[in-house]
Amino acid sequence: MKRPNVLWITALVLGWLFDFLFWKHAPGISFAIYVLLCLIGGFVVLGAQGIKPAWKALLLTLPIAFFAAMTFVRQEPLSLFLSHVFALFLLGVLAITFLGGRWLAYSLSDYAANFFRLAGSMIARPLIFASQNRRQLEQGGENHGARRVWPILRGVLIAIPILAVFTALLASADLIFAQRLDNLIALFRLEKLPEYIFRAVYILTGAYMLAGVFLHAASKSQDEKLIGEEKPLLPAFLGFTEAAIVLGSVVLLFAVFVVIQVQYFFGGQANITLQGYTYAEYARRGFGELAAVAFFSLLLYLVLSAIVKRESPSQRWGFSGLGIGMVALVGIILVSAFQRLLLYEAAYGFSRLRTYTHLFMLWLAVLLVVVIALEILRRERAFAAAALLAAIGFTMSLTLLNVDAFIVRQNVARAAQGAELDVAYLASLSMDATPALAAAYRSASLPSGTRDALGASLACISAGNRAGHLGDWQSFHLSQSRGEHTLQALQTDLKNYRIVDDNWPTKVFTPQGQEYECWAGGMSD
Repeated sequence: MKRPNVLWITALVLGWLFDFLFWKHAPGISFAIYVLLCLIGGFVVLGAQGIKPAWKALLLTLPIAFFAAMTFVRQEPLSLFLSHVFALFLLGVLAITFLGGRWLAYSLSDYAANFFRLAGSMIARPLIFASQNRRQLEQGGENHGARRVWPILRGVLIAIPILAVFTALLASADLIFAQRLDNLIALFRLEKLPEYIFRAVYILTGAYMLAGVFLHAASKSQDEKLIGEEKPLLPAFLGFTEAAIVLGSVVLLFAVFVVIQVQYFFGGQANITLQGYTYAEYARRGFGELAAVAFFSLLLYLVLSAIVKRESPSQRWGFSGLGIGMVALVGIILVSAFQRLLLYEAAYGFSRLRTYTHLFMLWLAVLLVVVIALEILRRERAFAAAALLAAIGFTMSLTLLNVDAFIVRQNVARAAQGAELDVAYLASLSMDATPALAAAYRSASLPSGTRDALGASLACISAGNRAGHLGDWQSFHLSQSRGEHTLQALQTDLKNYRIVDDNWPTKVFTPQGQEYECWAGGMSD
């Protein structure tokens, strides 16, 4: 690098900003700010060296910004977790493809290998770079100021622990010296010295690792050759006959299952009740298992596709035909699982897990269609990109849907038609749900009993949020803020609900004389 000081200064500033944003602060808007600062810092460091990113790599900044923003917009647990994960993961993808920009051409092996190299660069590359830079300075005989400063810094770092040991011994040996030392500690608040040392260590460690990321992006992200692009990473070793038996038997099993589904499930409620099951009982059993069958079938096909030898056109087309047949049957099974889930939701209402499964099945179905298309086009290598885009799409769907608000709307609609409303479960949802609960509560078209129950949920949430949001600005969360303002606007109405929290669980008594618990004991699946 032409300007190494820009690298070290930027890394140290970002390390200090991490401490400033997160030390003793609950994550909120701070995560999004830090991700943005890391992006800016990386572009500043690399731009100062005249290093420009590939345009395809720049595309990653859009989903990174989206997921970073969602970390302080949504509070629902899975959306929040996945938004953090994908923001960090895509930052890593940006670092390993900064110069080449071929992340869409990566296979699963490429992602694994390049993230492993990135981890190695975070550990070793700053030391290598510093050593190389020092030799260049010594050989060039330039920058005498820097050559004088570094020995001083090294001397100070070596002297600090030595002085600390001798100071402790002298303080133990002389009470007057110990008293003067205590006065000095009180003056500079040195009682927090262990905390300061710990914070300094992790600031320096974070700066060191960030420098490794920047150096990796500057020199090791070109992607000249991808794994398996010219020669397969793992040579095919399984014969076509064995693979045909495996796929053929699975296809036969799935075909039998589908025939039964056509007769007993797709045939309507009468066929099921004749076998002694209610429609809801039949729906409850198996939608998770059928989704798992679809997922593992896809995994089986991908593994076989990588290891099976196809030495003639007939074998290639035979394998493709069996694979497409299996995926098509899996698609039908997935439709069955989806219908079971719809029935279960109609019978028992929506929960987080049911909503997650609902969206997951839709994106898994999209991925299955893409897999068939890739097999027909002989573009199997593109599966990794398809899977990554499907995972991004699933996570974006969760955040854009606003899972907790969706659950409120769907369950309130069921309650308006006479179904029971689970007050405690609605009260257990995150602040994402509060505006939707308030909007439903204010609706004049709802039956009075449903509105009374919604008020109970809001009263429970308000009782659990009496302390309000006490964090600093680093912990600001848009969903929390909106929820608190919504509750504040309803305080006049909620005074009519009496909260009793003398014993666990907390209970709420409504204006219509109903009693509800403020603890969610059901709706777990």
